[in-house]
Amino acid sequence: MFADGPFPPAELSDLPEDVRARILAVQERAGFVPNVFLLLARRPAEFRAFFAWHDALMEKEEGLSRVEREMIVVATSARNRCLYCVVAHGAILRVRAKDPEISDILAVDWRRADLSPRQRAMLAYAEKLAMRPWEVGPEDADALRAAGFDREAIWDIGAITALFAASNRLAHMSGLRPNPEFHRLGRRPRG
Repeated sequence: MFADGPFPPAELSDLPEDVRARILAVQERAGFVPNVFLLLARRPAEFRAFFAWHDALMEKEEGLSRVEREMIVVATSARNRCLYCVVAHGAILRVRAKDPEISDILAVDWRRADLSPRQRAMLAYAEKLAMRPWEVGPEDADALRAAGFDREAIWDIGAITALFAASNRLAHMSGLRPNPEFHRLGRRPRG
């Protein structure tokens, strides 16, 4: 779970009921507890805040599709060299896109993926914001609007990039490793 990191995971039995219930619900759906849940649960107030922001951005129906949201996470986490987020969200992307190859391509070089012009514009912006935020300017928002994004979708692209920049850094500092189960998810297209 953790590669000799200084932060031991939380014990389910020690957690407040709402945090424990959230983790058990994820375990029920996924069949395992993603390691990030036990890492962040070390501090229940921060766990609640992180997942409230996560859910507000990643689970909404309007604007970006759920596949596009996961594409942003995989592409920017790859640039941040975050093994945990690339593997975990790569699995979610494979499942949501029903494509066993998409996350591997995005993790190495999203420019080689079979993407729409809209998705290319989205990932170019997200990558720039993740790697060179001081260069982001009004012309970048103009390019996104030209690709079909409205103001709220542009905000979502930036906010997802920002949330996962924070998540990537927490994973790095803690030595967080992906669950083995993530590597297998979505590898075979559903028929």
